[in-house]
Amino acid sequence: MNRVLDHFLITKDRTSSDSILSHSVRYVKGVGVRIAGLMAKLDIHRVEDLFFFFPYRYEDRRNLLHIAELPEEGFVTVQGMVKNVDLTTTPRKRFRILQILIEDRSGWMTAKWFNQAYLKKVFQTGQKVILSGKVKRDTFNHAVEMENPEYEILQEGEEETIHTNRIVPIYHTTAGLTQRRIRTILYDLLASHADEIEESLPEEIVTAYHLPKQRESVLNLHFPGPEDSVESLNAGRSRYHKRMIFEEFLLFEMLLAIHRQGRIQGVRGISFQVNTNAEKDLIRSLSFPLTAAQKRVILEIKRDMGRPIQMSRLLQGDVGCGKTVVAAVTAGIAMENGYQVAVMAPTEILAEQLYFHFHGFFDRLGKKTALLSRLVKGREKEALREAIRQGKIDVVVGTQALIQKEVVFRKLGLVIIDEQHRFGVIQRSALMQKGEAPDLLVMTATPIPRSLSLTVYGDLDCSVIDEMPSGRFPVKTEIVRGRERQRVYRHIDREIREGRQAFIIYPLVEETEKSDLAAAKEMSEHLAREIFPHRIVGLLHGRMRPEEKEKIMEAFKRKEVQILVATTVVEVGIDVPNATIMVIEHAERFGLAQLHQLRGRVGRAGYASFCYLVAQGRMTEEASRRLSIMAKTSNGFEIAEEDLSIRGPGEFFGKRQSGMPDMRIGNIVRDIRILEAARQEAFSRIQRDPLLHEPGNQRMISEIRRRYAEKTELIRVG
Repeated sequence: MNRVLDHFLITKDRTSSDSILSHSVRYVKGVGVRIAGLMAKLDIHRVEDLFFFFPYRYEDRRNLLHIAELPEEGFVTVQGMVKNVDLTTTPRKRFRILQILIEDRSGWMTAKWFNQAYLKKVFQTGQKVILSGKVKRDTFNHAVEMENPEYEILQEGEEETIHTNRIVPIYHTTAGLTQRRIRTILYDLLASHADEIEESLPEEIVTAYHLPKQRESVLNLHFPGPEDSVESLNAGRSRYHKRMIFEEFLLFEMLLAIHRQGRIQGVRGISFQVNTNAEKDLIRSLSFPLTAAQKRVILEIKRDMGRPIQMSRLLQGDVGCGKTVVAAVTAGIAMENGYQVAVMAPTEILAEQLYFHFHGFFDRLGKKTALLSRLVKGREKEALREAIRQGKIDVVVGTQALIQKEVVFRKLGLVIIDEQHRFGVIQRSALMQKGEAPDLLVMTATPIPRSLSLTVYGDLDCSVIDEMPSGRFPVKTEIVRGRERQRVYRHIDREIREGRQAFIIYPLVEETEKSDLAAAKEMSEHLAREIFPHRIVGLLHGRMRPEEKEKIMEAFKRKEVQILVATTVVEVGIDVPNATIMVIEHAERFGLAQLHQLRGRVGRAGYASFCYLVAQGRMTEEASRRLSIMAKTSNGFEIAEEDLSIRGPGEFFGKRQSGMPDMRIGNIVRDIRILEAARQEAFSRIQRDPLLHEPGNQRMISEIRRRYAEKTELIRVG
């Protein structure tokens, strides 16, 4: 066991069991069993969760207007005296409407609440009230009224308000839990227990970065003072936001730094002999020279593999930059040292593509490559597993079938995972555990924005292939409307006459939906019958059996099919260098990452290539922005940054990405500069104090343990 992680895991939690922070929210004033159940839907379970459940926006209700000054419409705040309270029931729909009449020195107005009859007991004639809400004027008598406004009843001598006459916090909520209820509960809780919020950062960090204290920040984020700016609050730029965002990023980056330090100090890896004949023979056999970027990345990998420390390296690069060759060189080094290599891909098609490449690289060098897929069954599968167990197979390529317990390696020394973002940490760990501290190389053709490389992949060393092979030209991309299809079809025909081929992508909302699948089939039949009767048109979709997919893809590769109508099953891993046109129907339905991956299927052999984004009907502003970005640039890193900006961090990798950190308040896109500062601080502290002896580090480690307790087991296997 390594000492860093041991110390991390056993450090005492600074929140003792008798602290109110660890208590269930059900015991908080105003909560109880029913409200606690609703709060659980918002991931609020303990008092601490409630303290750190920050508003997502703010409303400025400070500007009190006289009734006579109210505009025709808009959000306003007024103060007046209740002159009348009336509860009526409509005869038809049995609505119960509570209406009050209030007046000030300048005039009168009404306020209505629907189906909230209990308010009859709340409002009384003669009360002073403040109302905040949308105002409108009656079209007949021009009387001013509000519907369902926020209200505050002023008691004699009371100065502080919660829901009106101030900057008011607005929270994410759920059915049955109102903004008013959340604000009241938090106000009472902070009034009585704010002093139990302990400072989690060392004093030297608070001083060096000019940060307010945690208690002050929590109080002011929930209930800003009169001098605060609602604009900076809503932009996440207040000094209190910056304090809590820095703390959140710092603690997460400390976690990554501990993981990385533990890997370096604790897990003894394989020290490979890196200057091998296999590498030289493989490079010599290529029909093209390596780019400078490929050579640089290979040196970075060899430096890792030569050290007696387990390699954990992320290899990223744009579509077609030559990652597979680099992976093959890495595999060749491992095999020359007598180790087996496991290569895991997310789909059968991509696994088959990788197998094809690796088999081509290594067959001539006398190394045995095998594909473990659904097509291998019965006795053949058992024979393959036995060959892997005995070490007769050097490279095993497959999907998640590789992590099955029946798959046993004799001497696994290297794990290569392609399109890493499609796998969770658990799957990655399961494959790693099939060897004695094997080296790890994860690859992605989805360029990783810097903010994500500092978080999701923050514990991995990163190599970037930022150069394309010579002879590759950018794919010319054009947005076209549906009425321009004939021009596109004429272009396809010209390319086919030149001996080229084309993809036409048709989107399916769900490939399980018969209507969507029927539309794709109908498109294929229409093209074959009406548009290209003199050409051979094929169809590829996700519901085909694996052997059917393989058959149609082989026909396309052999040029027996000239136009392939396909769903997004071609998004990753299809390599047909002769294809020069990509037509994406209903392009407005696709995300940027999908569009970029699809476009990457053409332009792979030095021929001028084209991508047509066919848009249908009226597009949303976001869809129009996506297509404009695609037409403007072919740089995958620029596209990834824009994609992250549009979709936000939570959706960028989709639901299956389990490594995405849960942030309470920080936004890794918006707050990238704070993130970079926090990472530098975290990694320098762990480098200076690797065993976490400093009191300030111990304080933060205690905070990390409470916040990321469920991740500590994954830290061991990363």
